Amino acid sequence: MRWFFVFLLGAACGAAAMFHLSGRWSVPLHGQGTRISELHAAMVGLPASAASLRHEALPAQAAGLPEAVEPAVAIDSMTASPLSEAVSTTSAAAPAAAAPVDLTKLAAPAVNGLLIPVVGVKAGDLADTFTQARGAGRVHDAIDIMAARGTPVVAVNDGHVVKLFISKPGGLTVYQFDPQDQVIYYYAHLDSYAPGLAEGQIVHRGDPIGFVGSTGNASADAPHLHFEIEILGPEKQWWHATSINPYGRFAGQP
Repeated sequence: MRWFFVFLLGAACGAAAMFHLSGRWSVPLHGQGTRISELHAAMVGLPASAASLRHEALPAQAAGLPEAVEPAVAIDSMTASPLSEAVSTTSAAAPAAAAPVDLTKLAAPAVNGLLIPVVGVKAGDLADTFTQARGAGRVHDAIDIMAARGTPVVAVNDGHVVKLFISKPGGLTVYQFDPQDQVIYYYAHLDSYAPGLAEGQIVHRGDPIGFVGSTGNASADAPHLHFEIEILGPEKQWWHATSINPYGRFAGQP
């Protein structure tokens, strides 16, 4: 019987020890203000506030919380200048003012004595629409030559066709370089191209380019040729150049 009393005494001591430890370490997991971090604090001997810092400092995704979603940004594909229609820019900084163009370094025929590019139009029919205000704060870096739809458009000077380009603002367009690759002649809103016109093609003064129209953002009720003269930089990029006023630079008609 002695062993039985020893067993009972041992069991009683063990139960008392378990009750003591349970009372010291147990932390309720329910009730107002209770957090999982309090349990972690009690187990490692830290204040509850200190135990929660690491959890709260984690990124939302790592902490098991919904991750914030950045709003989508819509980028307008239309640009203000036809010569930059193929390039989308997102810089918020205001562009620096362009340096004045030194025309004395250009071959004289490139910017003076040009052929009027629309058949049947005389010098007296032209109007200076350069820098006229347009919608959405755009500036008109060209002159508009009004004519009936389908009127032939011809090259103002010798040169070569660099790019045939279709865009939202300009519609059907032609980019022509002069023979020295110093100047761009830009023809826009064409109804169609001249038959057989191709990129890389050599053209001469008076050669057919296309036909007057109202493609792009031009009004269907006012067909015309949008014509620009642009001075190329050293990069010789057809989409990036400096505008000069074409008005008064024509000395002949086709």
